[in-house]
Amino acid sequence: MKFKLDLSLLLVLISAAIYAQKPMDRLSVNQNEFVNEEGEIMVFRGVNTSDPDKLEKDDLWNENYFKEIKDWGATIVRFPIHPEAWRERGEKEYLKLLDKGIEWAEKYSMYVILDWHSIGNLKNQLYLDDMYYTTLPETFAFWKLMAVRYGDRPSVAFYELFNEPTVYNQRFGTLKWKEWKSIMEEIIIIIRANGGEGIPLVAGFNWAYDLGPVKEQPIDAENIGYVAHPYPQKREKPWEPKWTEDWGFVKEKYPVILTEIGFCDESSPGAHVPVISDESYGDAISNYADINNISYVIWVFDMDWAPRMYKDREFTPSRQGEYFKKKMRSYKK
Repeated sequence: MKFKLDLSLLLVLISAAIYAQKPMDRLSVNQNEFVNEEGEIMVFRGVNTSDPDKLEKDDLWNENYFKEIKDWGATIVRFPIHPEAWRERGEKEYLKLLDKGIEWAEKYSMYVILDWHSIGNLKNQLYLDDMYYTTLPETFAFWKLMAVRYGDRPSVAFYELFNEPTVYNQRFGTLKWKEWKSIMEEIIIIIRANGGEGIPLVAGFNWAYDLGPVKEQPIDAENIGYVAHPYPQKREKPWEPKWTEDWGFVKEKYPVILTEIGFCDESSPGAHVPVISDESYGDAISNYADINNISYVIWVFDMDWAPRMYKDREFTPSRQGEYFKKKMRSYKK
């Protein structure tokens, strides 16, 4: 039997085939590695979005933004959710933003890190700025909701429980690792009890840089990873031995992901300590991560926040954008 295939139908079928997605694997932890369902080691290279609330206001929280990120070579995206933005937009409307972002990430086969983006001392409720203000009850409630809503969604692979814990030279009071450990373990219990199947990520002290206490007092929970934010000015060159001493040693036993790295020169908009550096930092941190199977996520895919990765609405790369766009694309098979 012969038949003619309508051209418009053919184009629809071709388009559907192009965007047909293999379901994303549920990730888990095997010793010191993130692995997929087949047990293959997964090492990610990706970017931080700016806060979805900001991008929505900038009219950039859309599929084209995610398509651009994928075109730069990313395999993972991190959504920094500021407590103030969460409250001001309201839970219902903010969840709509997350729903859309997760769908777009899935379309382009990128995993998602949900990041409760606060900086300061959660125990004492003292923070670097009002945008980071939160409470223990609000933090517990946020992660309960994330677990219920996205807990069975494999693409939402990671839950970064608190962005950057710091006492800022005791300006925010005191916080002992034992206390922090207890808070993190409580959040993990809440997530698990409410259906959260993703991997919780726990940051170290000193603005998520120092994981030293993990050596003697690791988090008492299974299927988790640890976070470091090793910006260039946290330590002086040579960086590598100090990175190993401060956080890299954790990779001997547990998975580590660098959920913020990045650099800019002194003349760049928003340049500030600890991000001022050049391509030598990019070489050092990416090589260190490659050698040790450590995932990293660059800060930040935005044209305003620093260190920015692009300069305009056409996504023209900044200096660090040019560097990391080339680097991420080099990993493509």
